[in-house]
Amino acid sequence: MGHVDHGKTTLLDYLRKTSVAAGEAGGITQHIGAFSVSLKDNQKITFLDTPGHAAFSAMRSRGAHVTDIVILVVAADDGVMEQTRESIKFAEQAGVPLIVAINKCDKPVADPEQAKRELLGHGIQLEDFGGEVQAVKISALKGTNIDILGESIIAQAEVMELKADVTGLVQANVIESKVDRGKGPVATIIVERGTLKKGCILVAGKSMCRVRNLYNEHNQQIGEAPPSTPVEVAGWKEIPAAGELILEVESEKRAREVIDWRTQNEKEERLKQDAVVIEKKAQEQHKAHTEKRKVNSLLTWKEIRMRKAAEQMKLGKENVKSDHPELNIVLKGDVDGSVEAILDAMATYDSDQCTLDVLHCGVGVVSDKDVEIASTFDGIVVAFNVVVSSSAETLANKLGVTIQKHSIIYKLIDDLKEELNERLPPVEEVSVLGEATVLQPFTISVGKRKVHVAGCRVNKGSLKIGQQFKVVRNQDTVYEGQVTSLKHHKDDVKSVKKDMECGLSFKENIECVNGDVIICYEVSHIPQKINWELGF
Repeated sequence: MGHVDHGKTTLLDYLRKTSVAAGEAGGITQHIGAFSVSLKDNQKITFLDTPGHAAFSAMRSRGAHVTDIVILVVAADDGVMEQTRESIKFAEQAGVPLIVAINKCDKPVADPEQAKRELLGHGIQLEDFGGEVQAVKISALKGTNIDILGESIIAQAEVMELKADVTGLVQANVIESKVDRGKGPVATIIVERGTLKKGCILVAGKSMCRVRNLYNEHNQQIGEAPPSTPVEVAGWKEIPAAGELILEVESEKRAREVIDWRTQNEKEERLKQDAVVIEKKAQEQHKAHTEKRKVNSLLTWKEIRMRKAAEQMKLGKENVKSDHPELNIVLKGDVDGSVEAILDAMATYDSDQCTLDVLHCGVGVVSDKDVEIASTFDGIVVAFNVVVSSSAETLANKLGVTIQKHSIIYKLIDDLKEELNERLPPVEEVSVLGEATVLQPFTISVGKRKVHVAGCRVNKGSLKIGQQFKVVRNQDTVYEGQVTSLKHHKDDVKSVKKDMECGLSFKENIECVNGDVIICYEVSHIPQKINWELGF
């Protein structure tokens, strides 16, 4: 890691040349983003050739402990610069030790001591100043002291006691991933624990892999990859994200269980986040409602209802239609006390299933105007102990407006409940009757028409003709509708039960494939009931 033009790429290029000289073929970084360098004592160091601090930060933030040691490259003629400071920050956040490589020491204007002092000013305690951070003066261009840098890395690794278990299930980290034209989805990984072999079942995030082939940094197939080995893995169902932690599991079934659990967990997390937003909105609405009730507490119910009616009347007929269930009422009573008592009873209604509003209230005979208001807002007229004029009756019949006549308040409220219930849409309830698996799809000829038939075995319940069916393929519904034919052997039947085989043809003549799941279900419409308890 280091600032632009401080020699990071030149250092990596020199290490690649050293690797080639040691007998390892070239073309290293064209294939994967990591490579290994063999030292004189046959020890190996794996270098990550990824874009500096950005990739490093993303990986560390996901908890993928890919890097054990950071080599901080600082130019002796330039000192500590902006990206140098960023690199120091990322290394500290990740808790990874540094080794400083002071590069370009071959230049006449180089001042490595000044670079050391600047590092000290940014909290890097070098060994020269009594600290623990090693600093090596190098020239990446000429190869000066590169071997000493390698020895420093090995010494730091020994101090850290970096060790890995070659046995047990594999744990690794994704460095990068792509779709290769010849290999399909591939991922460059570094093995952290265990030994990766062909046939291993891996899970990374919500991606699964049965290892088909392993490739080293020379794009050559290898049989296995022990810890700290950079390797390209082919066989992924989907491309895993860079920085994901890879875990080996016992079987593909277990891998699917892990992916399903992670998918469900992700959904639950999103629901939790949505719940926080909803709760905040509810609190705001509750606050506004409380303030409104505080203002309304100074008014009588008649004044409140009349204000709301006046507001609604201003909107006009075309603006008051709503998809949400609502019941609008024009209330007329014999005396003001009766109207007030009914309004007080209605004030206890707080259900959000259906909106209940009083458009207009008053004392006296039900008139043509009352009927017109109710008609405008698709409402009803409630008459308590009052007569309805003959002209209002005639107009109500003509406009289709309901007029409820009452003399007992309890009966009035019960009828209002029934009216509210009728305005609520029924709830659809789906009951699964049976489930079958497609074993063998085939085609038959009916006249000149080819008909697709799904040969199935019933796993649960029973399949019944006349009910609804859906075909599920890889957890996606590909068809919903009815069947035109249900046969057991060669006989047309009305139903088939568990463990029986049958042939199905669908109304839209879709073609099933082996493994499709066919679900038979019925839809019931359950009437809703309003939640309104008055306490009397």
